[in-house]
Amino acid sequence: MIYERIIDRRTIRKFKQQDVPREVLRKCVDAARLSPSGSNAQPLKYVIVDEEDLLPQVFSTLKWAGSIPGYKHALDEVPAAYIIMLLDMKIREQPGNDAGIAAMSISMVAYDEGVASCMLGSVDRPTLKQVLKIPDHQQILLIVALGYPAETSRAVELKGEDTKYWLDDKGVLNVPKRRLEDIAVWNMSEYYYP
Repeated sequence: MIYERIIDRRTIRKFKQQDVPREVLRKCVDAARLSPSGSNAQPLKYVIVDEEDLLPQVFSTLKWAGSIPGYKHALDEVPAAYIIMLLDMKIREQPGNDAGIAAMSISMVAYDEGVASCMLGSVDRPTLKQVLKIPDHQQILLIVALGYPAETSRAVELKGEDTKYWLDDKGVLNVPKRRLEDIAVWNMSEYYYP
């Protein structure tokens, strides 16, 4: 079941203007909290943003879909909530793999609740830090944007080497993915490493 959920889940960048229940947001952060952490240091902290006056301020600090030509957001397509992932540098100076693991946990719990997500690393960190009054000893790592999907996205087999997303004539965002055979080998191979 989890394999199928991971295969089905796609990043969504356009959202319906419908509130995400706080219980769902709490579950997402709780799943991140309980996710694996290097040496069990647990250096990640989270800011959950769902207040109407803060949402546009957070949105304005993010860089959206830079690799999709002509992709724009209308005011009625922006996320309904954000989870900002922080590294508490009083606990650990480097996040290791914790942020990626926690972001996937957030994303999968959201997906299981019917909520779409987009993980963002391209952000104006100094401005967002100021907007949310984040202390100096906490570093912004990732933002997970959340909301009910207002678009469709699907994985398609990569043709050639062009991994750029594209919109088809029905407005579906197509995400080229490399074939499993092109990225993995069994054990050791003296002839070929992908």
